[in-house]
Amino acid sequence: MKFSENWLRQHVPTEATRDELAATLTAIGLEVEEVTPLGEALDGVVVARIVSAEKHPEADRLQVCQVDSGNGAMLQIVCGAPNARAGLVAPLATIGTTVGELTIKAAKLRGVESNGMLCSAKELGIDADASGLLELPDDAVPGTPLAEYLGLPDASFELKLTPNRADCFGIRGIAFDVAAACGGEVAALDAAPVPAATDATVEVRLDAGADAPRYLGRVIEGVDAGRATPLWMAERLRRSGVRPVSLLVDVTQYVMLELGQPMHAYDRDLLKGPVGVRRGRGGESLQLLDGREAALDDGFLVITDADRPVGLAGLMGGFDTRVTDATRNVFLEAAHFAPAAIIGRGRRLGLHTDAGHRFERGVDPELPRTAIEYATKLVLDIAGGTPGPVTEAVLADALPQPATITLRRARLARVLGVAIADAEVERILRALGLGVEAGSDGWTVTAPTRRFDLAIEEDLVEEIARIHGYDAVPTTLPGGSTRLVAPSEGQVPEHDLRRALAGRGYLEAINYAFVDAALLQRWQADEALVPLANPLSAELGVMRPRLLPGLVDALARNAARQQGRVRLFELGKVFSATAAGEAPRETPRIAAVARGEAAAEQWGTAARRVDFHDLKGDLEALAALSGARLAFRPAAPSWAHPGRAAEVLRDGEVVGAIAELHPRLQQALGLDHPVVAFELDLAALTARGLPKAKPLSKFPSVRRDLAFIVADSVAWAELEATAAAAAGPALRSLRLFDVYAGKGVETGFKSAAMGLILQDDSRTLTDRDVDAVVASVTDAVAVAHGARIRG
Repeated sequence: MKFSENWLRQHVPTEATRDELAATLTAIGLEVEEVTPLGEALDGVVVARIVSAEKHPEADRLQVCQVDSGNGAMLQIVCGAPNARAGLVAPLATIGTTVGELTIKAAKLRGVESNGMLCSAKELGIDADASGLLELPDDAVPGTPLAEYLGLPDASFELKLTPNRADCFGIRGIAFDVAAACGGEVAALDAAPVPAATDATVEVRLDAGADAPRYLGRVIEGVDAGRATPLWMAERLRRSGVRPVSLLVDVTQYVMLELGQPMHAYDRDLLKGPVGVRRGRGGESLQLLDGREAALDDGFLVITDADRPVGLAGLMGGFDTRVTDATRNVFLEAAHFAPAAIIGRGRRLGLHTDAGHRFERGVDPELPRTAIEYATKLVLDIAGGTPGPVTEAVLADALPQPATITLRRARLARVLGVAIADAEVERILRALGLGVEAGSDGWTVTAPTRRFDLAIEEDLVEEIARIHGYDAVPTTLPGGSTRLVAPSEGQVPEHDLRRALAGRGYLEAINYAFVDAALLQRWQADEALVPLANPLSAELGVMRPRLLPGLVDALARNAARQQGRVRLFELGKVFSATAAGEAPRETPRIAAVARGEAAAEQWGTAARRVDFHDLKGDLEALAALSGARLAFRPAAPSWAHPGRAAEVLRDGEVVGAIAELHPRLQQALGLDHPVVAFELDLAALTARGLPKAKPLSKFPSVRRDLAFIVADSVAWAELEATAAAAAGPALRSLRLFDVYAGKGVETGFKSAAMGLILQDDSRTLTDRDVDAVVASVTDAVAVAHGARIRG
C-alpha cells in the first residue's frame, strides 16, 4: 500500500514528525518498507508560463523560450524539452536555485543566453517522469511558489501489509491505527447522501448467492468526462503510485485509495440493462480493459449487462462498456464480493489488479454505499451532471456480520504480563473504531465490519499490545515449572530413521506438499485428490496423495544434471479426500528412491546397477530399528514393473510397496536407467514392542536343514509361515539359506533350502523330538504347497 503523507495527515492530524510516523507505523504492525521524500528543496522554483518558443539558431533540439515568471519581466530560457511550447505552464528554477546537485546560474547555450531552467518532475524530485516538462494547469498563476501550489513538501509512504489487515488498503483504515497510536482523532468524512435529481436508473440483480451479496449502482447524466483531473487529485494519485488516466477513472481510483473500496465506471449509453452478477459459463469470453481476451468458466464471477459479460467481478472491467472522454452518462458501480470468489482468479489469467488485491483479502461489506455517495460528490463537483437514485441489491443473510467479543480484564493482564489502565484500554479500542461497553469484569467489544481479523478475545489483546507498545511491556523471566516428558520406548524416533538412511548413502529431500495434477495422472494416482483453493501456481494445484511422484521428480532433476548415482528419501505427510464437509485425511509416510550403481565407484568389486534386493535390504535395516518383521508379497501397483514389485506387510496388514518403476513411467519421466523405490506408512517402521527379558536356555540348540522342491510361484514368505506354524514352540529360528533352479530340478520348480534351529528351555531335545518337528514341517509344507523333499 502506497500513499501520500499529507493525504494521511488530512484524515488524522498529528504532531508526529515524518520519522516518528514511520517508526510508529512499523511498531504497530504496519511495516514501512520505504519513505520517499517529495519536493524537499523547492525554494526558488516558481510557476511560469512560456509566452513564446522559437527554434534555437544553432541547435535543432533546443528552443529559445520567453517565459513569464510573474515578476513583470520576461526571462529568456533555452530549453530542450520536447513538450516545450507557447502557452505551457511549467515549473521554473530561477537563478541561484539548487535543483538536485545543480545550482542554476545565468549561462550561454550555443551562444544564446539562458536565465533559469524549466524543469521536469524528475528533476524536481516529485515524480519519476523525465519525458518532458512538468505540465501544470492553465489556471496556475505565474510567480506562485511551486511548493505552495503543489502542496509540497510531501512524502510517499509504502507499507508492507500482512494479509489480515485488509482494512489498511485504504488511507482511512491506516488513519484509525495512527489515531490510536499517536493520540489523535480521525476526521469525519464528508460522504453525505447525494439527493437524486433525476429518475434515471439501471436495474441491478444478484445471481451469485453469497459470492456477491451486495451490489450498488448509480446513474449520473450529463457529466463532462473530458475535463482534466484536478491537480490535487492527480498529485495524490501519483504520490500513491497510480498514474492519472482520465477523470472518471481517476475518481474511482481515488475513492479506492482513500476508502479501500474498489469501484468501476461504465458508459451508461453502452449498457442495455439490467446489470447483474452471476457465475461465468463455459464458452463465454470477455475483452478486458487492457485489451486481452479472457476465456470464462464457472470459476469466475462476471458482471453482466442483459446477461452478456461486461466485466470480471472484483478484477477488471470490460473493454466494450469502458468510459472515455466522450462519455456523457456514467453508471457507477460499488459492490461487495466474497474473498473466496476472487482469490486466485486473477492469477489464472496472469492478471494482477489493485481491486483484486483488495477483494482477495476482504473489503468492508458496509463500505459500498459510502463509496458511491463519495464518488458521486466528486464527479458532480468536478464534472457536473445530474445524479439518479442509488439502486441496491442485497442478500442480507449472506453478508458478514460484525463480531461481538468479550475482553476480560484479568485475561488481558495475564496474557500481557502487565496491567493497563481501564481508561487507556477504552481509549485504544475506541480510537480503532471499535464499539466498547464497560462491564464489571471487562468490556464487551463490537468490531467494525472492516475488521475481519477481530474474532476472539486474543485478537483484542493483540490490538491493545501493539498500540500500547510492545516496548512498554516489561521484560520478566517466565515462572512456573516445566514438566519433562520422556520419549516413548514404544516408538522409534524419526531422526533415528533419518540417520539410518543417511548412513546407507541416502540424502534427505524436502518437497512441496502440493504437486502437479498432470504428474499424478502419469502415476495413475489421481483419485481422492485434495485440490487447493488458492494454489501458488497451476503446477502446484493439489495436495500430494503419495511421496514418490515428488521424490522421483527430484531424482530425475538430479539425473538430468549428470548425477549418475542418486539416493533420496523423504519423510512427510500425504493427503486424501474424505466425505464432503470433513477435513482431508493426513497420513505420515516414508519413501526412498535409488538409481545408478549399487556402490560408489571403486576398484574392489565389479560395478553393477542397484536393484530391487538392494532397496529391500535397506528397508529391512530400517525395520530392524523397531524389531518389525516385514513380509513381502508379489504385487504390481500401477506405477511398478510387473514381476519386480511387492507389497510390504507388517503383522499381516499391507503398509506399503517396494518396486522398480514401470518402464513406461520411467520413459514418461525422462529416466533412462531403472529406478527402484519404496513407500510405506511411517507408523509401520516406528512402532515397536517393549523388550521383555527372560533367561537364556541352558540346553543346547539343534539345527536341521531341509531342501524342498516347490513350484516357482510359491513365495518364501508362504513357505516360512507354514513351516513356522508346524514347528511349534521348539522353533527358535527359521532361515532360508539356498534357492536353486536348474539341472536336476524340473522346469517350473525350484529348490528352497531352510534351516530349522530348535531348542527347549527345560530339557535337551532328543532325536525323537527333532524328528517329530521335521516330520510335522514336511507334512505341512507338502499339504499346503505341494512341496516334496529334494532327493
